Amino acid sequence: MTKLNSHLNSLIERILIVAMIAIVAVVTWQVFSRFILRSPSSYTEELARFLLMWIGVLGASYAYRTRAHLGLDLFYQKMVPTLRRKCTFIIELSVLITASCILVYGGSLLMMLSFELEQSSAALGINMGFVYAVLPLSGLLIVFNCVENIVNCLMNVMEES
Repeated sequence: MTKLNSHLNSLIERILIVAMIAIVAVVTWQVFSRFILRSPSSYTEELARFLLMWIGVLGASYAYRTRAHLGLDLFYQKMVPTLRRKCTFIIELSVLITASCILVYGGSLLMMLSFELEQSSAALGINMGFVYAVLPLSGLLIVFNCVENIVNCLMNVMEES
C-alpha cells in the first residue's frame, strides 16, 4: 500500500510540475500578446484560471501526503506520546470523513451535474466537468493517504502492546 501510494504521489508531483510550467507559459504568452503584440489571446486567461484551480486542489492533496500543509502543532508537540497517538488517529479520521464527504462525494456530484448539463467554458469550450474532476480526484488521494496513515497508526499501537 505504501509503495502504491508513493508511486501515485510521485505521479501527482510530476503533474503539478507540468501544470506549473504550463501556467507560467500561458501567463507569459498572455502578457506578451497583450502588451507587445497588442492583440490579447482569448483563451489564456481562462486556461490559467483552470490550471490554477488544478494546481491548488491537487497540490493540497500532495501537501497533505508530504505533511507540508500549514498546521498549528504547539499543543500537539507538548502532548505525551500516548495522547499524541490518539490525537493523530482522531485527526486522520476527521480528515478522512471530511475529504470523503466534501471532496469525493460533493465533488463527484458537481462533476456529474456539469457533464449532465453539458456546461462548457466560455473561451475554451471544454466541459466544466473536466475542470471539476480535480475535486473527487484530490479527495480520493487524500482518502488513500488517510487510510495509509490510519493503518500505520494502528500498527504502531499494536507493536507497542
